Amino acid sequence: MDLQALSDFDLVAAHGGFGRAARASGRSKATLSRRVAELEESLGVRLIERGSQTLRLTEEGRSLHERTHGLLGEIAEAGEAVVLGASTPRGRLRVSAPVVFAHVALPRIATRFALAYPEVQLEIVAEDRKVDPIDDGYDLIIRIDPSPDERLVGRRFLYDERLIVGPPGMPQPFPGVDGEDATTKAVLLSVTPPGTLWRINSGTEAEIVLRPEPVLRLSSLLMVRDAVLAGAGAALLPKLLVADDIKSGRLTYWGTLAGPSVEIWALQSSRRLIGAKVRAFLEVIGRAFPQKTFVAPPV
Repeated sequence: MDLQALSDFDLVAAHGGFGRAARASGRSKATLSRRVAELEESLGVRLIERGSQTLRLTEEGRSLHERTHGLLGEIAEAGEAVVLGASTPRGRLRVSAPVVFAHVALPRIATRFALAYPEVQLEIVAEDRKVDPIDDGYDLIIRIDPSPDERLVGRRFLYDERLIVGPPGMPQPFPGVDGEDATTKAVLLSVTPPGTLWRINSGTEAEIVLRPEPVLRLSSLLMVRDAVLAGAGAALLPKLLVADDIKSGRLTYWGTLAGPSVEIWALQSSRRLIGAKVRAFLEVIGRAFPQKTFVAPPV
């Protein structure tokens, strides 16, 4: 496949027509039309429907544009970096992050990044769905405890813990003398299965076991936190979400859930090179968590 012809097709598709592409690039419409026709001939498929007043891509044309647009941008960025003799972050950077992490940590990180790299247009989307960096158009995705995926590469930049917290004044239950599990009124996520137990690290070999009795089931961690702050009951919540509340006395710390730490990763498609803007964003995140643990900001 001729890379220049592919680049010309991408230019026409991105600008929505030969005329607009010609004006944006300073190249003639005839040249762009000829190069796109050569690409169609080499591939054996029609990419653009001729004869319409506005540009219309065929199904094959849309597929080719979606799959190659980002790659061509990276090639152009790499070439520019070589010419300049340095990697200067610039262009658009799209990041997907879980809602809680995005709300708690990313505003400060994004501000530092924007001030340090004004030539990058940073967009952060807070969402809990499992996105695909290629299909959904993201340069970087942040995931909590991600499963191994050969299509993704990246780094773990933060460890977190799950804490059991309660509103001030709510008594913390303890196991009975007969060995029965302690019970407590609790606010749970909607997806929490029945019969869930909270096993708390006690500092000894024996774990303290709490049996949460749900008074509320809510669909997001932010809603659960707000309900606990309002006095509805205890809850199991990420440290990064409630560390500031514990520090200020708005919530009471009951204990840390037993088990391995929570891992937070920054990932991108294994089909892409790590560009200057992604590398710069990862460096800013790394400086925000030098010990790879979350520390609440000063109250």
